[in-house]
Amino acid sequence: MDNTYPYISSLTREPFLFYEMRITAKLLSSNLSEDYVVAHIVNDNLFQYPTEKSVARMAKACLKRLAAMDDIDLIKAIAEQPTDIAKQICLYAMMKQSRLIWEFMLTVIGEKYKLKDNSFGRIDLNTYFMRLQEQNDTVATWSESTITKLKQVIAKLLVENEYLDDVHSDHLNPVYLHPILENAIRSHGDLIVLPAFNCFS
Repeated sequence: MDNTYPYISSLTREPFLFYEMRITAKLLSSNLSEDYVVAHIVNDNLFQYPTEKSVARMAKACLKRLAAMDDIDLIKAIAEQPTDIAKQICLYAMMKQSRLIWEFMLTVIGEKYKLKDNSFGRIDLNTYFMRLQEQNDTVATWSESTITKLKQVIAKLLVENEYLDDVHSDHLNPVYLHPILENAIRSHGDLIVLPAFNCFS
């Protein structure tokens, strides 16, 4: 991940989106064009959102996230693999697209696994954002409500991927990196992300 890549707060509107990512990946892996995929999702309201505008925006957000992986096999895996594997690949896609999530998963979660420290709490999220606000002018301008919402998005993301049992959990679970994703990460030369998935070999 390029360190000059800006931090963006759009995750407040575009959280984990597993259900939407799965639908988008299924269409995309059928060799349909991105424009057709968006049109199909909007016309049939496949996401079942209340307004057409929000459906189109979210479909484009999913396409962007899938494109960030630059790997058609992983897109197919999101479409076809069992839920736990597909979710883990969606997490990787989210990391690839969002510097905020990439750095959190590496510097907070990856470090904890490295140190065999399974404690986790609100303090970890608070510390992460306080550090970012001190180091980055963009993040420093984000409102308290934006930061709060981002913390909620990250906590739910960790629950969805079974790092945490629930949003109030005080410990990290040991996660297992599925071979499909591990092989892709290694072939992309993204070895730096392995600790975020509790993988050190």
